[in-house]
Amino acid sequence: MNSIQKIKSVFVLLVIYCGFTAMLQAQITNDLTTEEALTAMLAAKKKAEKDNVLVNIAVVDAGANLKAFVRMDGSYLGSIDVAIKKAKTSRYFNIATGDLGKLTQPGGIIYNIEHSNGGLITFPGGVPIKNVAGKIIGAIGVSGGTIEQDHDIATTGAKSILK
Repeated sequence: MNSIQKIKSVFVLLVIYCGFTAMLQAQITNDLTTEEALTAMLAAKKKAEKDNVLVNIAVVDAGANLKAFVRMDGSYLGSIDVAIKKAKTSRYFNIATGDLGKLTQPGGIIYNIEHSNGGLITFPGGVPIKNVAGKIIGAIGVSGGTIEQDHDIATTGAKSILK
């Protein structure tokens, strides 16, 4: 292999390495870290305790994968799945589940969408989580209280990483 071929080979490897590194960085900047997921979950739990509400809290990352979860002692078993689905639904559509629900009512533009994606939840309690730049990096779902309580608790969790 002559010196020009060696230089070309090194250049190609360098371009591949830089592209791969940039791709990894792009994924990291738009995803929820473990620390942020725990911060959101614990802030939501603290709000639920303050409001004397027993809930399940699920946090998903940018890919809608479960990142953190807590079932408060005494909370409803049936709310486990609902909290996870609220978080995933919010992330799938980048919208609060209560706002999505307004579009899914009979006659709505996406009526019956809750039957897609293995089952969605289209009532309040799921909220996107954004970073300081306003990019959605995950979502939080809360279930076990009233829909108003679930939404407030989830909103508290989502906003906690901005502090």
